[in-house]
Amino acid sequence: MRVLGRQIEDPQERLLGGLGHALRMWPELEFALHGPAPTGVELGADGAFRFLREAVPALEQAGFGVLAPAWWSRRLRLKLRAEPLTEWEEGSGLFSLDGLCAYEWRIAVGDTSLSVSELRELAALKLPLVMSRGQWIVLRPEDVEAALKFFESREERGETPAAELLREGLALDAAQVDLPPAEIEGTGWLGELLSANGERKLEQVPTPASFTGQLRPYQQRGLAWLSFLSSLGLGACLADDMGLGKTCQTLALLLAEREQRPSGNGKRPKRLAPTLLICPMSVAGNWRREAARFAPGLSVLVHHGPERLKGRKFATAARRADLVITTYALATRDRETLAGVTWERVALDEAQNIKTIDTKQTKAIRSLPARHRVALTGTPVENRLTELHSIMDFLNPGLLGPAATFKRCYATPIERWRDQHATERLRRATGPFILRRLKTDSSVITDLPEKIEMRVDCHLTKEQATLYQAVVDEMLEKAERAEGIERSGIILAALMKLKQVCNHPAHLLKDRSELDGRSGKLTRLEEILTEALAQGDRALCFTQFAEFGHLLRGHLQERLGREVLFLHGGTSKTARDEMVERFQSDGGPPLFVLSLKAGGTGLNLTAANHVVHFDRWWNPAVEDQATDRAFRIGQRKNVQVRKLTCVGTLEERIDALIAQKKDLADRIVGSGERWITELNTAQLRELVTLSSDAVQEVA
Repeated sequence: MRVLGRQIEDPQERLLGGLGHALRMWPELEFALHGPAPTGVELGADGAFRFLREAVPALEQAGFGVLAPAWWSRRLRLKLRAEPLTEWEEGSGLFSLDGLCAYEWRIAVGDTSLSVSELRELAALKLPLVMSRGQWIVLRPEDVEAALKFFESREERGETPAAELLREGLALDAAQVDLPPAEIEGTGWLGELLSANGERKLEQVPTPASFTGQLRPYQQRGLAWLSFLSSLGLGACLADDMGLGKTCQTLALLLAEREQRPSGNGKRPKRLAPTLLICPMSVAGNWRREAARFAPGLSVLVHHGPERLKGRKFATAARRADLVITTYALATRDRETLAGVTWERVALDEAQNIKTIDTKQTKAIRSLPARHRVALTGTPVENRLTELHSIMDFLNPGLLGPAATFKRCYATPIERWRDQHATERLRRATGPFILRRLKTDSSVITDLPEKIEMRVDCHLTKEQATLYQAVVDEMLEKAERAEGIERSGIILAALMKLKQVCNHPAHLLKDRSELDGRSGKLTRLEEILTEALAQGDRALCFTQFAEFGHLLRGHLQERLGREVLFLHGGTSKTARDEMVERFQSDGGPPLFVLSLKAGGTGLNLTAANHVVHFDRWWNPAVEDQATDRAFRIGQRKNVQVRKLTCVGTLEERIDALIAQKKDLADRIVGSGERWITELNTAQLRELVTLSSDAVQEVA
């Protein structure tokens, strides 16, 4: 006999023997063995449930094949579904998270949608398996209880602010419901947003005809995503890795909107309000150049400099423009002037500049009227999750709730206890509004060269070691006696001095003495740059200390005989733009020293294929930002990144700690220095003590 494609010898004997063996796992099978030819066992709903839940796993473990119903393997569960009854016309600008939204909550069981009263009727049967509308449904008591509890505190239908409905639909309030966040679904525009967490198929937006360039596939998706959220008036955080073209995607959005804009009264196309772009001063010139390159049809107004327009004159000029570019400093200083225009969009480049929600700058920018908001940043979180809350609250005010609630429910559990459930809920809540792609993802970009990162170990000279030990001794003595803020201040000041010692004695002493032969780091830097120049390469050297950058520039020019550019916070915008243009041009200066804060973001320096971090910033995201001035689209060579680290010192030990915490940083939590001030004296001594292998004289 053949059964399910297999030849069975002595089927009757095999069947009876197998049933006898199965009887040990499921005693109720005995009822089938009373007759001469067993064919089956009749079960009620309760018995069928027990068989599927208890007997099937035991039988399968014993080697039996069990053909369970398809509906059991799918494990149908209760789901909460929000159905907004009011739809917004795309692009109307009427959507507001403060506005009321009609809604109706339903219970979805598989493909069946039930009312609360229907659920109560099924629950009253007190059966784990029920037949409803032609299909068997598994009713887990805990799910039924959670769903009914959900409706104790809310109406089944009514009106509520859109932000509150989104918080429910995105499972931000899931902590109040004992159902998994993934079981909350939505329809209509809410469903569209929820599906943005997965690979939702966005309606393609053609590359604008006036865009003078070619968008890569991932950039076309970015354009479609920005356009989709803009059509709903919902803020978007484009968090692509640095160098993946956030600028050109934003410019493409502006062009696409202008090419698709509706007509006014059946005549000429209706003119859109301008977009306000706020960025660091260091990249304002880059935005103007990129607009001229990719979107020459856009009318661009740069609001900067002593001759900038004010009041009504500015408003008139701004309304005639498509794109107005200004800086973070002026967004605060000229807030009243900027607020005199109702913007189509306010876009922030390097949006981490509003990472602190209660600063004067952040408040000024949040107050600007706009139909749509966009944040561009490669690092939405540098140090604390509250930074993400500040950016998201700018984009969609109120969506993540008050700062205190966010900190209690998400920031503290994730940062302090690595709470996976809270992490998943936050990722789900922010997912529809954040789009992030990485350069290292081969599915995103295939033609970017490699980035080769290495730590370069350096030794202190005897002079450095003596100074280092003196700073350590003084700090430990003072820290032992101090408390609170005073103790923190002592430790932070000492950390700064230790970094300076590791750089060079002259950096700490500020005595304008000779630099040659007194620092292991400086000697190693000269060797690296000499080799790079011999190969015809160009290099960037980052330091967090502007005053030391001045020393480096003069010393390197003298030692290497080549012009060295130096960009720092005091460099004017005109001088910045000129330096970047010279460095990027053929035959330009091959070496560029930059202070980390002034030159670490927004600049395109792909002429360099060597990056040296002379001193360490204890936040990997900040170092990565600086590195990506060279490692970005347009780079044709492999980029070598070297991080100079003094062995046997504070630098080496904190580097190891950063490596250990890298997975946490990758999960959107960075690292700062203030945690060091919380160490007790014994822990502090262990961190800063100079080890025996730290010293080696420079030859």
